[in-house]
Amino acid sequence: MPARPPARVLRFFKVYWVTFVVIGSYLWLRLQARFRSRASIERLTRKLHVRNARRVERAIIELQGLFIKVGQLISIMTNYLPAAFREQLEGLQDQVPPRPYDDIERRLREEFDGRGPEALFASFERVPVASASVGQVHLAELHGGGRVAVKVQYPGIEKIVRSDLRAMRRILWLVGHVTHYDGLDDIYREVSTMLVEELDFRAEADNAARIADNFRDRDDVAFPRPIPSLCSARVLTTRFEEGCKVSDLDALSAHDIDRRALARQVVEIYCQQIFTDGLYHADPHPGNLLVRPREGGGSCVVFLDFGAVAEIPPKMSAGIVELLQGFLTGDTERIVRAMREMGFVARGADDRVFDQVIEYMHSRFQDEISLDSFNLNDIRFDPQKSFERLADLRRMDISLRELMENFHVPKEWILFERTLLLLVGLCTMLDPSMNPMAVIRPYLERFVLGDEGDWSSLVVDTSKDLLMATVALPSEMRRFMRSVQSGEVSLQVANLGASTRLVYRLGQQFIVATIGIAGAVAALILEGRGELARAEWAWWLVRGAGVMFVWTWWSARSLLDNDS
Repeated sequence: MPARPPARVLRFFKVYWVTFVVIGSYLWLRLQARFRSRASIERLTRKLHVRNARRVERAIIELQGLFIKVGQLISIMTNYLPAAFREQLEGLQDQVPPRPYDDIERRLREEFDGRGPEALFASFERVPVASASVGQVHLAELHGGGRVAVKVQYPGIEKIVRSDLRAMRRILWLVGHVTHYDGLDDIYREVSTMLVEELDFRAEADNAARIADNFRDRDDVAFPRPIPSLCSARVLTTRFEEGCKVSDLDALSAHDIDRRALARQVVEIYCQQIFTDGLYHADPHPGNLLVRPREGGGSCVVFLDFGAVAEIPPKMSAGIVELLQGFLTGDTERIVRAMREMGFVARGADDRVFDQVIEYMHSRFQDEISLDSFNLNDIRFDPQKSFERLADLRRMDISLRELMENFHVPKEWILFERTLLLLVGLCTMLDPSMNPMAVIRPYLERFVLGDEGDWSSLVVDTSKDLLMATVALPSEMRRFMRSVQSGEVSLQVANLGASTRLVYRLGQQFIVATIGIAGAVAALILEGRGELARAEWAWWLVRGAGVMFVWTWWSARSLLDNDS
């Protein structure tokens, strides 16, 4: 009997298989759209969203580890995913299947010199109150009195996370090999560093104490205080805090908590963390935020799980100030300087490409977003706009490959962006009509201008810049017109032929891939019916499509190489 493959190999293939099945199912549906009515396709699409969400959920629950965090991020993307898909994954936020009690007891004895729960606590509940990606939480009573929450890391989770990171590294290597993008190694190193840091519960206890100290004078926010004598690298014991989950809308109504006021309160708390303290909780998914009524009215927000906490370093802080001032004054050069200051420029970046992309994005931002009237309902994922932006960049002679090669995303920004994404999803659920700028503006003013600054000085500086630009413009225009009249200026569309051929090759790849997937589905159906001869013809169709796909991919890659 052949030996069973190692668990890490099975995990790796499980990830690839689920990815292939989900993508293939949508491609197959897209092929059917040519032959079915619109109403029929919409009905099939809704069913497919639910079916694929269940596939993803089952895979995540089976794999656990790092993939639980991925599922939690997906489930909170309120504005970006179809409701049928998102709702199926909401259970991942705080309903991860628990590990057996024996595993928890063994981990406690390993961490506290052989002492088990009965020696460490007056009582210890065997059934956990919450399960997360790397551990689960049990309630207990201290010998001296007082209720505590004990977060215990799963035995062997370190090996699982390392295995998942290796799988991620292989996937990123494949993407980098196909796209010729060298920056994915940096992304992997930064993400892996963050995840390894989250496995050290001593750092989490320190993070909780530091953030709690910044809010010591406020009673509308609470943080569970660690019990140092019952904490280790793999066990975290904190005072128990009451509250309902922030996404439990029925419980909020039962406690007469105003959802709109709560959304503003959450944003305001984060404004203090980010703009005033420079230290913030970087994982605000609904399983980590509780709410309870506050004496005298209003609500108290309780923060849990401080494994992901981020600081804004001075260089990033200075860059954000420069970036905001650039947006407020419409100064693209200032925005470019800020992006460079914050570390968004990749090694060996082309200044022309970088500057052009920033200028384009700034102009689109000004055209599409009005901060004064902006609300969370305005945030929508529009694939058509994404394609339009890529087409615009291509017309500017900037390829997707060049875009990836010239931009580098710092670790600090990865955490910041993840926090904003989760926060937007959370507040959209509570109050879709909320205008966050009304809450953010006072903090933003102090952050950009300082405690004694005001907008008048910024307006004066901006007016001076505009006046100088206005005075200089006529002479610049005269020089430009003389250059045009003398024939020194010419219009050239770079690499138009290569671009057209590349689009044609990509279209061929899509058609061939669709034929291959359709052939594979047909072959499996025919084999299930016992029609083996016809199934063999279908498999030959798949093989032929595979050969054609490799040829078109190689042709497209050659065009990219020639284009660069």
